Amino acid sequence: MSESPKILLVGCGKMGGAMLRGWLSRGVAPDDVTVIEPFAEAVGAMRQELSVTVLADVATIEPMFAPDIVVFAVKPQGMDDIVPAYAGFAAKGAVSLSIAAGRKLSYLQSRLGDRAAVVRAMPNTPAAVGRGITAACANQHVSDDQRILCTGLLEAVGDAVWVENEEMIDAVTGVSGSGPAYVFLMIECMAKAGEAQGLPADIAEKLARATVAGSGELARKSEEVATVLRQNVTSPGGTTAAALDVLMASNGGLQQLMSRAIDAATKRSRELAG
Repeated sequence: MSESPKILLVGCGKMGGAMLRGWLSRGVAPDDVTVIEPFAEAVGAMRQELSVTVLADVATIEPMFAPDIVVFAVKPQGMDDIVPAYAGFAAKGAVSLSIAAGRKLSYLQSRLGDRAAVVRAMPNTPAAVGRGITAACANQHVSDDQRILCTGLLEAVGDAVWVENEEMIDAVTGVSGSGPAYVFLMIECMAKAGEAQGLPADIAEKLARATVAGSGELARKSEEVATVLRQNVTSPGGTTAAALDVLMASNGGLQQLMSRAIDAATKRSRELAG
């Protein structure tokens, strides 16, 4: 980052911690980060490891402290008690970025103020290794500079995209938010199928993990679309073609299963968001 912003991070669990480490690795100065984390055990460890300011409660922040951005990385069920305490920062011009699942822009704005600049984001767990993908949407009070700031912070743990329609966040949840679980299930299924063909369990697991990880990296770095990458592996009448005849069956194939799965996740996201 060309200029180190002043960041107030609320919550520093797995996702918040991954983001914090990403920011520091991208040039954010530790002195410009303040973390609110009520769990005492985590406080000492973070202070020692990351050299950032860690406080147990927002009430202990110095009165003159003015962050450029407040990042909420807390569980959705805790938001009611937490968010209103940060309305003062929003009133002074800080943009508020929330990664809490199911909490809409309107929910955040109602607790931070009618004029609050608010961004809602949906990351996924590969952010923990810098390979996440986050989709974000903003309300009308977020400036271009604030969008740029949010993009830079989100890209510290992977890729970031913006959607203009907040309703798309539910579909994002179905595809990428929950998506890592689908990939892990694929690894499980491949490994179990390998065992059924006589492979030792540890070798089947290693083959499945490495195949999925390597294929994902190939897809990430390639300029070809996934369809072309699949076709490149498939020889007519070969072993891959035989497998794809099953996976791409018109009735009960992987596409139908995946469509049903993502539809279920998207609908559930809408239900949780109210």
